[in-house]
Amino acid sequence: MTQTERRLYLINTLLGESPRYRGVSVPAQAQGQKDLLRSLMNVRMPGPLTDEYISVEAAYLTEETRRKGITDIADLTPVQGQLYLWQGDITTLKCDAIVNAANSQMLGCFRPLHNCEDNCVHSAAGLRLRNYCNDMMERQGYEEPTGQAKITPAFNLPSRFVLHTVGPIVDGELRERHCALLASCYASCLKLAEENGCAHIAFCCISTGVFGFPQKEAAGIAVQTVKDWLAKTGSKMKVIFNVFRDDDLAIYRGILG
Repeated sequence: MTQTERRLYLINTLLGESPRYRGVSVPAQAQGQKDLLRSLMNVRMPGPLTDEYISVEAAYLTEETRRKGITDIADLTPVQGQLYLWQGDITTLKCDAIVNAANSQMLGCFRPLHNCEDNCVHSAAGLRLRNYCNDMMERQGYEEPTGQAKITPAFNLPSRFVLHTVGPIVDGELRERHCALLASCYASCLKLAEENGCAHIAFCCISTGVFGFPQKEAAGIAVQTVKDWLAKTGSKMKVIFNVFRDDDLAIYRGILG
């Protein structure tokens, strides 16, 4: 199959799953098709997938990521000891584990084409990630508490694992409990990554998007928590602070030097 043929197969398979999609036309242009496919993936509830769908989706998403360009941690230079700073799309980063800023349902973002970390990670990893998370959360029996972490396979991402953590929501004044919970997100992910044999981990800017945590304060907590954990445990794990926006890059540069 060509990439276009794969994309149309995936679109038509997802459209055919529900009567409510009858009459939905498939755009002729590639970008329109990509947006439709991602939207269908975003809103799809957890459920069985055929082996054929899984195979085609894997080939399609892997090729899409390859075309975006994969960055290998081996090609990065540390800015301070075991610490790295990298600006880019975390779904294209090849390392042992990347961190996803999840919500308490832990099923990914259901808003079509939303540009949050959770949506981007699930869209690039594929539908098996949502199914895996759903099975995990059904076994748990309650929503994920803030400040903890879960680990899953990365499926079609270049990383090995995804660590999912729910950051604190700051609605109004920043308080000490917000800071403590954010530090717990970083410490929980580090501990879980170490337990699963990860040699490196990439952190996004947890809670600084729609969750409202002030960027500068969040970055300070992130760096200090990581440094304290590495010093306390003696771990040799390499830690990447991943940023996407220029202002976050400037903040981390100011902290890390």
